[in-house]
Amino acid sequence: MSGPRILAIDVGTGTQDVLVFEAGTLVENAVQLIMPSPTALVAERVKQATADRADLFLTGVTMGGGPDHWAVEAHLKAGLKVYATPDAARTFDDDLERVASMGIRIVDAPNGAGAARRVELRDLYVPELMRALRAFGVSTTFDAVAVAVFDHGAAPPGVSDRRFRFDYLREQVERGIGLPGFGFLAGDIPERMTRMRAVAGSWTGSEPLFVMDTGPAAILGALEDARVQSLERVMIANLGNFHTIAALLMGREIRGLLEHHTGELTKSKLERYLEALAAGTLSNQAVFDDMGHGALQVGTAPGPPEVLTVIGPRRALLDGSRLDPYLAVPHGDMMLAGCFGLLRALAARLPAYAPAIDDQLGPQKLN
Repeated sequence: MSGPRILAIDVGTGTQDVLVFEAGTLVENAVQLIMPSPTALVAERVKQATADRADLFLTGVTMGGGPDHWAVEAHLKAGLKVYATPDAARTFDDDLERVASMGIRIVDAPNGAGAARRVELRDLYVPELMRALRAFGVSTTFDAVAVAVFDHGAAPPGVSDRRFRFDYLREQVERGIGLPGFGFLAGDIPERMTRMRAVAGSWTGSEPLFVMDTGPAAILGALEDARVQSLERVMIANLGNFHTIAALLMGREIRGLLEHHTGELTKSKLERYLEALAAGTLSNQAVFDDMGHGALQVGTAPGPPEVLTVIGPRRALLDGSRLDPYLAVPHGDMMLAGCFGLLRALAARLPAYAPAIDDQLGPQKLN
């Protein structure tokens, strides 16, 4: 091989976006897949069980929520039973007593679930992905694997997972670690990040595994857009299928942050939030009270951003906005922004890969 091959997987709520990075090639020609997300796949299996009037036995590990959670709730409301192992049950809440209060029966072994239909919970669909790549003659030998997932963290009993999540983001920002610092090698993942640790525990390969939060990965990837990279003061908003994150950047330093649930936002509401974030007046409590995660400001507002950059599958929410958003297209593919961010963060953590990544993506502007 002429250089490293890296598999990047950005796991979202609607899709999982895959990029095969190969040194010495054009990134525009890279193998890529935009596939249904793991949580959407599980939700469809649960819905089929509901239609078949079959009880469920959930196995596997802690994974992302959203569609799978809603499908399980509908299954229970239909009068059907749901059993789950402890690890799988934590997909719905880290507090197993709260999971049990939903009506899910926690069991330690399959014989406790009778003849219930088994559905495995996981965020990594590696065997399926490898089969798809091999079907098209693509090598499945990699030097490193990078995965992005959204992790609320294991909130203590009685603590809002939204507040716990944003407190973690605030701590990381105030440490000054920068966007790449939101990623970890498998052995370094904090104990509180249960979903990231589940991903690491699911990986059986010998290659280095790097796991990162989806929000910072997307923002870092948006900086790959040529216009965005040339600016000093920029606001980047990633409008995902389930979560929206916006960052006010001065150079590459985070000066403000907003995170919310996309489904709770209208165009006018999001415009007001973004304007307040730019002015340094956005209230953390106001966002939390609106069912969002929170907001923060670091230091004084750096002045109005030169441009509002928007990415993400729900970017149409700001169509016709008075904020005149710029739709970033990093390396010609907006849906791969998270994967590009993963590559940049991996290069920061494992500098041996930086020359190959810089060669293909171009030298990164650091300030």
